[in-house]
Amino acid sequence: MNREVEKILNLVQKPARYTGGELNEIIKDKNSVEIRYAFCFPDTYEIGMSNLGVKILYSVINSREDSWCERVFAPDNDMEELMRERKIPLFALESGDYIKDFDAIGFSLSYELSYTNMVNMLDLAGLPVLSEDRTELTPIIMAGGACACNPEPVADFVDFFQLGEGEEMMNDVLELLKECKKNGSTKREFLEKAAKIQGIYVPSLYDVDYNSDGTIKSVTPKNGAPAKITKRLVSDLDNVHYPDKFIVPFIDIVHDRAVAEIFRGCIRGCRFCQACFLNRPIREKSPEVINSDCKKICESSGYDEISLCSLSTSDYSHLGDLLSQLLEWTTDDKINIALPSLRVDNFPEELIEKLNEVRRSGLTFAPEAGTQRLRDVINKNVTEKEVIETSEKAFAGGWTAVKLYFMIGLPTETTEDIEGIAALAQQVVDTFYRNPDKPKGKGVNVSVSASSFVPKPFTPFQWEPQDTPELLKEKQEHLRESVKTKKVSLHFHDIRVSFLEGILARGDRKLGEVILKAWQKGCKFDSWDEHFKFDLWLDTFKECGIDPAFYTSRKRDFNEILPWDHLDYGIRREFLKNENKKAHEGITTPHCREKCSACGAAKLNGGNCDAMRKNMVL
Repeated sequence: MNREVEKILNLVQKPARYTGGELNEIIKDKNSVEIRYAFCFPDTYEIGMSNLGVKILYSVINSREDSWCERVFAPDNDMEELMRERKIPLFALESGDYIKDFDAIGFSLSYELSYTNMVNMLDLAGLPVLSEDRTELTPIIMAGGACACNPEPVADFVDFFQLGEGEEMMNDVLELLKECKKNGSTKREFLEKAAKIQGIYVPSLYDVDYNSDGTIKSVTPKNGAPAKITKRLVSDLDNVHYPDKFIVPFIDIVHDRAVAEIFRGCIRGCRFCQACFLNRPIREKSPEVINSDCKKICESSGYDEISLCSLSTSDYSHLGDLLSQLLEWTTDDKINIALPSLRVDNFPEELIEKLNEVRRSGLTFAPEAGTQRLRDVINKNVTEKEVIETSEKAFAGGWTAVKLYFMIGLPTETTEDIEGIAALAQQVVDTFYRNPDKPKGKGVNVSVSASSFVPKPFTPFQWEPQDTPELLKEKQEHLRESVKTKKVSLHFHDIRVSFLEGILARGDRKLGEVILKAWQKGCKFDSWDEHFKFDLWLDTFKECGIDPAFYTSRKRDFNEILPWDHLDYGIRREFLKNENKKAHEGITTPHCREKCSACGAAKLNGGNCDAMRKNMVL
């Protein structure tokens, strides 16, 4: 451990965030590796240590003999104050060394409100925050994750972005960096070569021009950079690298359990869901490989819970077979199996029977909208009858708590749609009490979470306006008044946070100045209620002469050049446009196992998509 850091640990609230030394962390001789990589997650230890992408890439990089990946998280305010006061730069957990001396620094950008944290971490490391001011080859600054699909708001800070899946792309980047270090290449030479790697986007190699109305006129590549940057895809999930060990933290983290990824992508095509389209085409792991992954992680880490990770777990085509294999050893070892992201339209009784063999986790379903009309608009393809029938099965199987996820502010939403959320939650409550097989002496708890809809890139709703904060507040109040029972608990997301998220999600490079100045004013940890400084953000937009409504409540024309149009995630623009039109007509699209809708993503996988497997095994 860094001695300077050790001196201040007794002065902070959670010192275990900063010590390292956990079970299964990887320590190497820094003099025996050619690349030192700092993997930065721009949020606290508890959040970052729960991120599966961090676990995977940490293991991928450290599986190389020539590279050492270490973890770095955003220090909380108490720790940061001491670090700045005593001039201690940002350091990595494994070695305690300062990351400004590393070869590469990578950020995982999972959500837009982490942008100021990324800038803050660069500054805390003792590095210039703007890419143009960092003239040496190392440390090279890269970023990936979901937000890389529209990296323009943070293009000024990052040297290059990794689009898509990183397991294979990361190895290509590290090989190039090794080569350029040996050859004494300049940063510019490295970036021009990196731009030729599929999935790598170098913002400085593209000029952006604007029309007089503020929309984008053109995005022009230079120095041999490609006109379109295509995301990277892993075709064979059975043989791609997956960790056999997870680091076991000393303190509680958000998701402290074994996680097994079972497939990537989603067959459903919900029109609001960015993750569905960003992660297509569908690729599944075999039950045997998943079972082996789970067993190795539990044996090496001591976890007593396994979460089967995907965007829609009950859509995994071999779920019954997988659960049978897992139950052969998890039952005796008293290991719980958690199934997040279940669908109400494919929750068979056989699944309930299998889940009854282990400890129950809470059930979570996402109807998303309160009426069938609006569910058709968003292509949810879930009926009220299915919600009720599934609740009935769950209650008969012994469950007494159900979480229901909804959104407010969806395109075409009416007052009736808001009232429908309360009505559907009430029906679930009523279903519990009229069920003769309900658990004796227990009541029901139906938790309703209503988030605010934020239009995202690469979705059919990327052209749609976002509801104003004032209108969203009215809708929240109306929903609160519509709930008539204490058996239903309501939870809302902060409207102001959703407003800022909406700006950053569809923003362009002009927002770089806003992010920089907001950070200089003290904005960071923007997704945390206790740290969020909304007034400072509003002041900064005004100071920079930018109207937030330009990015949120303005409906885009189909012909407008969007900030992310030069990035290719496989989904055809024409497909998204047609889905948008169908939404406004209330026409649904069958899910991918019923009929291929030619979204275009399969072209990235040699024309293959596992969604076309017809027989589901349950």
